[in-house]
Amino acid sequence: MRRKSRNFAPKVNKTPALMNTPPTRLQQLLAFYEDDPTDAFTIYALATEYRAQEPARAWEYYQKLLAEHPDYVGTYYHAGKLQEQFGQKEEAEKIYRAGLVVARKASQQHAASELLQALNSCLGLDYEDE
Repeated sequence: MRRKSRNFAPKVNKTPALMNTPPTRLQQLLAFYEDDPTDAFTIYALATEYRAQEPARAWEYYQKLLAEHPDYVGTYYHAGKLQEQFGQKEEAEKIYRAGLVVARKASQQHAASELLQALNSCLGLDYEDE
């Protein structure tokens, strides 16, 4: 993937301390996304970056991944958790179940195990011995 070098410093910068300020991770990811809006890793990284502070924006990127990159296994766990955070347990369940199919098909047993645990938790089937 080719990535263009970008200078994120303002055009008029009167504060010398800001002249060498490196771009933030988010700024870098947005630049990569602008260069290639189809790159699954960049989309996933943006969703991850937005998840804590702007969950609705994160969900937009997860939706894009689910629609355009359905084989990107890492999406399903975090997209499901975000739907649970939104109170959408039925949607989270669907996402976890779809992710289980994809993870198993890709022979990613660790991811499948995590998705199964998340699904069980979502369904209230997780319990600990007392």
